[in-house]
Amino acid sequence: MKTLQGIVTALITPMSDGRVDLGALRKLVQAQVAAGIHGVVAAGTTGEAATLTQDEYAAVIETTVAAAGGRIPVLAGTGSNSTRATIERTRLAKHCGADAALVVTPYYNKPQQEGLIAHYTDVAQQGGLPVMAYNVPGRTGVNLLPATAIRLSRIQGIFGLKEASGSVAAIREIRSGCADGFTLLSGDDGLALPSFAVGAMGVISVASNVVPGHMISLWNAWVSGRHDDAAFLDRRLAPLYVALFVETSPAPVKAAASLLGLCTPEVRLPLVAACPSTVEAVQAALSRLD
Repeated sequence: MKTLQGIVTALITPMSDGRVDLGALRKLVQAQVAAGIHGVVAAGTTGEAATLTQDEYAAVIETTVAAAGGRIPVLAGTGSNSTRATIERTRLAKHCGADAALVVTPYYNKPQQEGLIAHYTDVAQQGGLPVMAYNVPGRTGVNLLPATAIRLSRIQGIFGLKEASGSVAAIREIRSGCADGFTLLSGDDGLALPSFAVGAMGVISVASNVVPGHMISLWNAWVSGRHDDAAFLDRRLAPLYVALFVETSPAPVKAAASLLGLCTPEVRLPLVAACPSTVEAVQAALSRLD
């Protein structure tokens, strides 16, 4: 896969009356493409992949691929806490037309660093798709260390890393030692701009579900050297970054999407819809952005 950079949206999975709303998903992806987004992730953490049935998962990937129409890359979330299951899900994503796999570190098991190397190597060799690793220790309980990420960057079939440990220093260390051409993306909207400054090539964004144009403007300002403009935009976006994680994601971003008429605020148990105070915070943050 070519080097991926810019703003990549971690898509929500719209739902209505307990079912996946494929029509709303299709419109969401089309709006993302129209806004100039650089790529999307379907059925990732923000897409509530853990609660999707196999048939729902396939439908989400197929719908996203069809709506994208080859204009932007589609990454599919395929990670689990079983290497064998991850390989099978990656093969399914390939069958459904995905361009690459976003593979979260195995959660709950707490694999050693050598276990992470072996896991990602097997998925890259057997899954059939280019692999982007995903480090988010706040959700998984395991931290893929910078030294391990640097080793992964030299394994065939592993083209990048979504780094969401909350450490800008980790991004700097990885960028300093990784292989040429390795795609390193921030996984945190709130740290996106400082991450760009130390070597991240973009961000996999939750906020861009609802403000794709603002996030694209932030990226364009940065890459064109208008760093003061980028900092100004980042400060304007900051209240939204915060509001979208007052409660467990994706409840707040679905509340935001509902306010904008994109889909219902519905999430799947064990998550529940955002509480009224969160909805108020989200609405206030959106209002600041006109």
